[in-house]
This record gives sequence, C-alpha cells and structure tokens, in this order.
Amino acid sequence: MTLDPPRTASPVVEDYLQVLHYMTRDGIPVIAARLSERLNVTPPTVTATLQRMERDGLITHGPRKEILFTDPGRRLAEDIVRRHALAERLLTDLLKMPWHESHEEAHGVEHAMTPKLEAQLLVALGNPTTCPHGNPIPGLGQLEPDEFPLDQVKTGDELIFVRITEEAEVDLQLMRYLQEHGVAPGARMTVREAAGFNGLVVLEGAEGQVPLGLQVAAKLRARRV
Repeated sequence: MTLDPPRTASPVVEDYLQVLHYMTRDGIPVIAARLSERLNVTPPTVTATLQRMERDGLITHGPRKEILFTDPGRRLAEDIVRRHALAERLLTDLLKMPWHESHEEAHGVEHAMTPKLEAQLLVALGNPTTCPHGNPIPGLGQLEPDEFPLDQVKTGDELIFVRITEEAEVDLQLMRYLQEHGVAPGARMTVREAAGFNGLVVLEGAEGQVPLGLQVAAKLRARRV
C-alpha cells in the first residue's frame, strides 16, 4: 500500500476524526450532541472544534445537521484509525500487553507514529487486516457483510463472534470481562437465552456461559454459522 505524506492535524482534531470514523462505520448518525457524549467534552467545545474542522475542509453538514466527512477528512480519519489499530497490534502481538488494555494505551502511540514506522510495523506484524478486537483496519480489511449486533440474536443461534465496537472498547471493565469469558474474534458461541423481557442475552462458548445485558450486546458484532 502507498502511504500518504505526514499528517498535520492536531491530536484533538485527530481524536474527533477517529470517533467520527467509528460512529459512521457502525451506522450511528453523527450529530454534535452525540459526539459530545462520546468524547466526554462540553457542547460548546464540540461546536468550536467542529467549526474549525469545517473551515479546514475536513467535514461538512447534511440536511439534518448530521456531520459528514469530506473526501480529505475521510482519508485523514482512515489514516488515524489505521495507526491506532497498528498501535494496538504492536502492544498486544509484540509487547504482549493484555488484550483489554490495548485500546486506551494505543492512543499515546498513534499520535507519534510516522508513515515510515507505520510501513515497518505493517511488515513486522504480518499485514493484519483487523485490530485485536476484530475491527477492520482501513485499507487492509473490510466489515463482514453478514455481521449483526448481538442484541438481535435468537435462542439457539450458532454464532461466530466477529468484533467489539470501539464504543465497547473504552469500557476497561467490560473488555476484561469479555476477554476472561472468551468473547473474542473468531470464537464460536451458542445463544442459550435471548430474553428481551429481562434484557439479557446468555452465550455459551469454550469458557462457559456468558451473560450480557442488551445494551452491551448491541455493541458487539457476530455472524450466524
């Protein structure tokens, strides 16, 4: 793959572009209020940053005030997300950091990653197509076309677990729980219970049964066998 010239966006703008990419990829309409919640910053701060990003030609707004990428903004966001995923792979695959800690720790690495280091990491890591949590790396991997959120399962479904969305990755306790119970990309699992009335999904895999609330299940993706 051909790497772009060095990026010049500030770390703050890179963080915004990264979250915008994640939300857009997962089909979540992006408006300023929702972005404020995800980034844990005040609405006025979000508004000011978005105005600066629009001025710089990175984003635009749709007819319902949804935030949309421009082509340059999308390319820059994909660069950032790719660097983040490679940083996660560096931490888990080479430095053997616990899987559930890599998302948060990767933020400090991604901002310092140069195109030359990125290219060398790709080779050293064997050209991975996903981050450790199953999310596709831009330019290297793609979403599974038949994946769906786990809050849509039915009792008796046989599943292959695909990925943990970044909305779930920010919850360190949840990530530790998923890792300890074998809820990882590629794991084969059976739905033992899918009861909407009590807001619970119970999976069973190699590590035994795993109860999940529907709000958590909605942040996870699988495909039926």
